[in-house]
Amino acid sequence: MDDRVVGALSLPDDWPAHPDLSLALNRMGSFDWDLDSGLMHMDRPALDVFDMRVDEYDGRPESLGPRVPTDEAARLDAMVSQALKCGQGDYGAYFRILRRDGTLRWTHTQGFIRRDEAGCPHRIIGIVRDATQELVDSTARRELDEERRRRTSLVETTTAALAHARTVQDVIEVLKNSQGLAHLGATSLVVGLLEAGRIHLVADGPAGSFVPGTRFTRTDEPYPMSEVIRTLRPRFIVSAEDFATSYPILWPRISGLGITSAAYLPLIAQARPIGAIGLLYSDKDGFEGDERNLLVALGSSIAQSLQRAMLYEQEHDLAEGLQQAMLPRRIPEVPGAQIAVRYRSARQGQDIGGDWYDVIPLPGGRVGAVIGDVQGHDTHAAAVMGQLRIVLRAYAAEGHSPATVMARASAFLHELDTDRFATCTYAEVDLTTGVIQLVRAGHIDPLVRDTDGSCHRMPVEGGLPLGLSAEFGGLEYPVSTMELDPGQTMVLYTDGLVELPGVDLDEGVQLLAALIRNGPQDLEQLADELCEEVDGCGGEDDVAVLLLRRKAAHAPRPGGRLQQNVAQNDPEALSSARHMIRAAVRAWGAKGRADDVELAADELITNALTHTDGGAIVTIRVLTGSGRRLRVDVEDRSSALPRRRDAGETGVSGRGLMLVDRLADTWGVESRGTGKCVWCEFIIPERE
Repeated sequence: MDDRVVGALSLPDDWPAHPDLSLALNRMGSFDWDLDSGLMHMDRPALDVFDMRVDEYDGRPESLGPRVPTDEAARLDAMVSQALKCGQGDYGAYFRILRRDGTLRWTHTQGFIRRDEAGCPHRIIGIVRDATQELVDSTARRELDEERRRRTSLVETTTAALAHARTVQDVIEVLKNSQGLAHLGATSLVVGLLEAGRIHLVADGPAGSFVPGTRFTRTDEPYPMSEVIRTLRPRFIVSAEDFATSYPILWPRISGLGITSAAYLPLIAQARPIGAIGLLYSDKDGFEGDERNLLVALGSSIAQSLQRAMLYEQEHDLAEGLQQAMLPRRIPEVPGAQIAVRYRSARQGQDIGGDWYDVIPLPGGRVGAVIGDVQGHDTHAAAVMGQLRIVLRAYAAEGHSPATVMARASAFLHELDTDRFATCTYAEVDLTTGVIQLVRAGHIDPLVRDTDGSCHRMPVEGGLPLGLSAEFGGLEYPVSTMELDPGQTMVLYTDGLVELPGVDLDEGVQLLAALIRNGPQDLEQLADELCEEVDGCGGEDDVAVLLLRRKAAHAPRPGGRLQQNVAQNDPEALSSARHMIRAAVRAWGAKGRADDVELAADELITNALTHTDGGAIVTIRVLTGSGRRLRVDVEDRSSALPRRRDAGETGVSGRGLMLVDRLADTWGVESRGTGKCVWCEFIIPERE
């Protein structure tokens, strides 16, 4: 049977091909190098690889010299020598040859070393071949792999950058400022968001490219964004002609921008369109399959980021509205004081929190100043803050002492059944005398700026935060009393003003004091500067600031006046009233009679609480005229007048008015329409 016939098949006469033909057709030749004689036989295909004629080769390797550049020859010689010395059985290398026309061409050689019984090399048999196409294909594959890695990296880096974007504008800035557009070759981008059935253009491409009338468009209009939102499919515009034909209304308005192609992608999140993005190109024609897939993947990532940003802005708007509703709508005008307040939202979370301030006008030339911070940065913290602010204001307006106000507010917060607590400072300021009664519940000490600009900490004895004091049975809040001189400024603030990145609390307070010291005299400007400093330092907590300056025009000329309500069964209020009287006596230069005044006032207050059904209103003031006198009034709602009586040797009561008579220079009782007032007066020295 003929070898050229297999079954019923008829094969060519020259089948199978001779090896020489196979090598020649594949631009490959063979050589046989006898190391003992130094002769190297090269067949014709091998000489063709070196671009040499048969008559140019004399059988010696040196004849190939004109075709092998010097550096390549040195590298090949070193490689072959190393293989021979090290006992290798073969070697291979890529090298360049110089063709007859002066161009270089890549070539590959593979040699097999024959050795004798002693292991000495004596012959090399091998091949040489043209490797130009092989290396071109290899380079193309490497470039393709590199392009794929670059595109994958582009999606990953853009997605990572978008993860930090919180608002829609942040997303747009990431897309514009990142290297994504440059890597994609896009000149610019346009972004539209779907709002109430219309497309709102939020990014409008390069400068000067905005088309009037396209800020808001309908989804049924003949624009590329409308099309991709309707169809939920991307639209790749491969040429200027394609653009002009497909969108004849839009193209004439943007044809001057030099756009050669564009990719419009629907932004789909949770299976519904939220908008569209367009990438515009000025030197590109067409999109490859891989590139289209990349853009679709990138559009999906952008859609998720935009949806997250839109939800954040919606929640932020809701929270900000709640926050503003909970804060005072306006600060009342307070005679004798200049007041400035500020609130700055946090940079993290929902940009709101539980920080608040309040200013409460009180009878008798007094004012209550509140600064506080509910734990947390969310709408719940803002809601708790609003309720707490209202009850604090109500308790203060009822005339309760600062300690009572704080204790009742703590009990209220505890009864809310919330896991939040709050820190707070409440200051009751008598603007006539300058006497301040301060109660601090876990909050930061206030600062005072003197008239010369110096600033120092105002140490205030403190209690547990609101809510915690009620939970742990610590409702007794100490009252600190001090004076605010005319022109001095009290600074109340929350911890967001001093808790800055990389700065501990004490250092933050020192920095704040220095900032106040060097700040402007005007309170409004100073408040702005304090908040701007926090913004510049990257503070991550919300901030509330209250600045209260006592005006010099309301400095006491003859004396002052303080008033406080003391309710039945309210020991904190009674203790606070004693603090107030003691502080006022010292502040008004009557320290020598402080014990007499305090004891007599205590007797009058006790009598009112013991012998009536209601509370008492205590007023202490300085009278002028024939000498300087300090007067204490205790009012109650009973019309029954007290009478002085002999208590007897064994009596346990009846000595109160006798004691008042002995201690005071004069005393008396006055009937009032709603009850009576028992008073006593003490002569005190004139101020120097």
